[in-house]
Amino acid sequence: MYSDLSVILPRVLIVSRRTVRKNKFVDFVGEYHLDLIIRYGAVPVIVPRVNGVHMLLESFEPIHGVLLCEGEDIDPSLYQSGGDDDVSKEELEEIRRLHVSDTAIDKEKDSIELRLAKLCLERNIPYLGICRGSQVLNVACGGTLYQDIETELGKHSKVDGSKVQHINYDDYDGHRHEVEVVEDTPLHHWFKEEELNERGKLEIRVNSYHHQGVKRLAHRFVPMAFARDGLVEAFYDPDAYNPDQGKFIMGLQFHPERMRRPESDQFDYPGCPSAYKEFVKAAVAYQQKLNTSSSSSSVPSQLPTKLDSEVEIKRDRIVRSFSIARNLYTSGRGNMHSIKESELEAGAEFLESNAALSLQQQNRLKQMGATVRNAGSYIERLKLNEGREKQARNVMAKMSVEQLSDLMGFYHMMGQICSEVLETKLNGMH
Repeated sequence: MYSDLSVILPRVLIVSRRTVRKNKFVDFVGEYHLDLIIRYGAVPVIVPRVNGVHMLLESFEPIHGVLLCEGEDIDPSLYQSGGDDDVSKEELEEIRRLHVSDTAIDKEKDSIELRLAKLCLERNIPYLGICRGSQVLNVACGGTLYQDIETELGKHSKVDGSKVQHINYDDYDGHRHEVEVVEDTPLHHWFKEEELNERGKLEIRVNSYHHQGVKRLAHRFVPMAFARDGLVEAFYDPDAYNPDQGKFIMGLQFHPERMRRPESDQFDYPGCPSAYKEFVKAAVAYQQKLNTSSSSSSVPSQLPTKLDSEVEIKRDRIVRSFSIARNLYTSGRGNMHSIKESELEAGAEFLESNAALSLQQQNRLKQMGATVRNAGSYIERLKLNEGREKQARNVMAKMSVEQLSDLMGFYHMMGQICSEVLETKLNGMH
């Protein structure tokens, strides 16, 4: 049996953001990002924004993809040469007053994310940058940013009607503005079914949570969308874009994962999750290339092909099983008649053999009131019976110390993430 679980689902690194809760620092990542990464078949691995982590990034190997999103302003000294500062001291003070939550520089987060971005560029690891993540990508490649769009871009805007509001604190999630999508780009392909504007160009309305943005786009990138004031809202590297071959380098200034209708999880457009879907597709392909390369150096040449096909089949079954379980959770038992019980077994067995809940954990979940639709049947599937426990022990007995250490660290981390997300959801119910 091919017991190394790292070959089943690709690992996508996501750097956390720091905030203050109950007078202490807490690291978090938006749940929409985690949900979409898991939905399309990868495992999110959260890199904590903790001092010194930028020196320990090798500990997070293997890395099959990097998703950077959300955070404070990037330190201006990382992209300014000294002669391109277009903001006076008085204006800078006003910017800090208006955007107090974003203008506190976090140098450790800058260091972690810039190192990850450069690592992706060096190794051609799939990279998706959302909002701040797109700015990090541009800076890592030598581009620059507006310290404040309204202050700097407004000075040079001479076209009537070109002013765009890029952040609205009074309508934070509901605010939208138009962007014109460039033809023959991935973004245009994802939203090609949407209506054209009066100039015959594809135009969509995107959310907007930023006061900074791309000023000078790095040479390697091609714009995919512009706001009416000329700001680049999306870009990619055409020479590093082929998801089927494990290539994906892209930045989106807006948040497609949050473009949803009021009081609903339904996306504004069918194309909204496409960036995540194609990004994970690239991560899967990149992982397969790494596994094939690694296997070919240590086993006979005919073995990797067989293993790759078997692992891919297993991965697809597990991902489909998780997807069905998620749909059951959101829609209830009404769809059970169209689902074969065997389709759920792959995910249940994967969880049972690798992440069985202890009696103490089960009691803790019950104490916290963590009951959902289908909870009874779902918990029954998760209970580890005697035979499966024996099988799991046999599999792990064949694993190396390094593999067991990685496995234990992985599930310890996922348990912490689950606890944090669960606590957040339960607190939101009160």
